[in-house]
Amino acid sequence: MDIPVVIGRDDARRAAQEELTDQRYQAAKPSWFDEALRWLAERLGEFLGNVESIVPGGVFGLVAIVVILIGAVVAVRVRSGKIRRAASADRLVFDGGRSRSAAEHRKAAEEAAGRGDFADAVRERFRAIVRALEERALLEERSGRTADEAAADAGRLLPELAAGLYQGARLFDDVHYGDRTATEAGYRELTDLDQRIQKAKPVAMAAG
Repeated sequence: MDIPVVIGRDDARRAAQEELTDQRYQAAKPSWFDEALRWLAERLGEFLGNVESIVPGGVFGLVAIVVILIGAVVAVRVRSGKIRRAASADRLVFDGGRSRSAAEHRKAAEEAAGRGDFADAVRERFRAIVRALEERALLEERSGRTADEAAADAGRLLPELAAGLYQGARLFDDVHYGDRTATEAGYRELTDLDQRIQKAKPVAMAAG
């Protein structure tokens, strides 16, 4: 009969450490990649468990909520784009009535300013500017043009007046479509811009 060998605590610990350092154990140890996958799986399990307790329907409920939110964002963007396009399409310089010359628009502007109606004066003066550019063939003659489009197109040919044209377009839109109160100072600025445009030469013509 074998006599049992009694091993002390320190001896047992050293024996276990020696056993674990064996190459067979080291080869069976999970790699860092396996450890990372296990950690991710544990976190995902915890997240899904929380979803089950918070969101009705669990994961399927969460997917439905995400789909609804994405649909809402797309709908808002499409709707806002349509509104912006509709607003831009409605903000035309000319109202579609009888076509008048630049001189006629200037006369109407001066008459409106004389009676203190600076809103109408601003409208007519900016229309005079656009019509004069069309009469000089610097802009294509067409009724469906917005103030911003007129300013951008003319600004490319008259770059030194591009900023003034842009400001004039903003003033026209604010007064005509935005119910902004027109002032005599604003009207006089448009008048000055009109006079400078009449004297200016487009870049293509100046280069020639």
